[in-house]
Amino acid sequence: MDLPNVVNDGKHVPLELHYEEATETEQPIDPVAEKKLVRKIDLYLMPSIFVLYLFSFVDRANIGLAEVAGMQKALKLTPHEYYIAVILWVIGYFTAAVPSNMILSRTRPSIFLPIIMFLWGAVAAITACVTKASHLMALRFLLGVFEAGFSPAVLFIISVWYRKHEQSKRFFIFLSAGILSGAFGGVAAGAITSRLDGAHGIAGWRWLFLVEGVTTCGVALIVHWFLLDFPGTSKRLTPEERVMAEARLRHDGITSKKTEGGHAKTLIRAFTAAALNWQLWIITPAYMCIIGALAISYFYPTLVKGLGYTSTNAQYMTAPIYLVALFVALPVCFFADRHPSKRGLMLVGTMAFGCIFSALTTAIENFVARYVFLCFINSAIWTGNALGLSFASTALAPVDIEVRAISLAMMNGLGGLAQLYGTALFPSTDAPEYLVGFGTFTGTFVFGGALYLLAYLLFPKHPFKSKRKIPIVRSQA
Repeated sequence: MDLPNVVNDGKHVPLELHYEEATETEQPIDPVAEKKLVRKIDLYLMPSIFVLYLFSFVDRANIGLAEVAGMQKALKLTPHEYYIAVILWVIGYFTAAVPSNMILSRTRPSIFLPIIMFLWGAVAAITACVTKASHLMALRFLLGVFEAGFSPAVLFIISVWYRKHEQSKRFFIFLSAGILSGAFGGVAAGAITSRLDGAHGIAGWRWLFLVEGVTTCGVALIVHWFLLDFPGTSKRLTPEERVMAEARLRHDGITSKKTEGGHAKTLIRAFTAAALNWQLWIITPAYMCIIGALAISYFYPTLVKGLGYTSTNAQYMTAPIYLVALFVALPVCFFADRHPSKRGLMLVGTMAFGCIFSALTTAIENFVARYVFLCFINSAIWTGNALGLSFASTALAPVDIEVRAISLAMMNGLGGLAQLYGTALFPSTDAPEYLVGFGTFTGTFVFGGALYLLAYLLFPKHPFKSKRKIPIVRSQA
């Protein structure tokens, strides 16, 4: 077949025709231009959602750091009241997750996300003023409500901007903010509570809420200018880039806009379609097994304090637990994007990894060994979290954009709800062994791994293997 010429700097240059796999015939895409477009998308999206999640995780997890810094004694919290304060965030999060993504699918992420970020930052800062348990409980519920719109939104945004082989590493970059906030959040908390304790007559744990909450509000005021909306509507891209952004997703069978043919689904119909998707009800309980185990992060300072460290040093010693997770999860997620069809099996392996170290923590009472095991349990949780999100995003890729938004929010909200049992597994009466908690995690890792194996066997393989090829035009110049 004769190929046309293109003009390059006034010269006619022959074109070379290559074939790359895709699901349907599309207008040819220049791979050089596509690579440039992905870099531009990354430049806007990834730093923005990284920073947002960093502050989101800090503001939700600092209650554990404040607890060992004197909050429990100052407010005369019983273990039961502290547990209620922790789970009320979970309940607020579960309540608002799906409605938030319903709103997001019909608004602009660049406006919606900064608004809810400012609101949760304000709630976090106001927590510095609490004087009794009921105040703390009410604010934790509100914090959950306002933060509920963020993580499901990011899952949805990544699913409508990136192709399947690009998603695992992006989900990990997003989640690495949580890992780093866990690592350096403890260091920052130690510095704030030790250096500001008593300044202006304010206790260190109150300064912790105030400083971190006000900083979140400040970031919310500027992040609008860096966030992207949707591929077909984002004002940060040129018209040509918007066309290419949508076309490259269609190559992977990913829907990046509402159902064509006239009218978009109503929210009720979209919710019904999501709820009736059988795939969702396999991956959601599996994901709940991962996020239920994530509740242990609220107790890392307490668990580490059981090793004999002071309150401040216990905060510092939580950092290595997260850094190990960072170094374990990073290569796994990059490998997953090179072999996307194996994500299900990799999830099974990750759950088995978590099961083994949870079982060892249950059986071995040596505190130093248990600290090492905590590092590997945390690695399994965060690696499984990134792989679980990309696996779900790929499985739901072909569905209508609003159905996908609601489906991902349902999975994320129910995942958060799983922390109800996770936070109940470490009462102070079980210290220092916490056999019930680690024994339960052993069982849930097994159950979650079995579900992911089932999903790998039952889910269609076609999202990873296309039936047609698309001509991609490359210049020989």
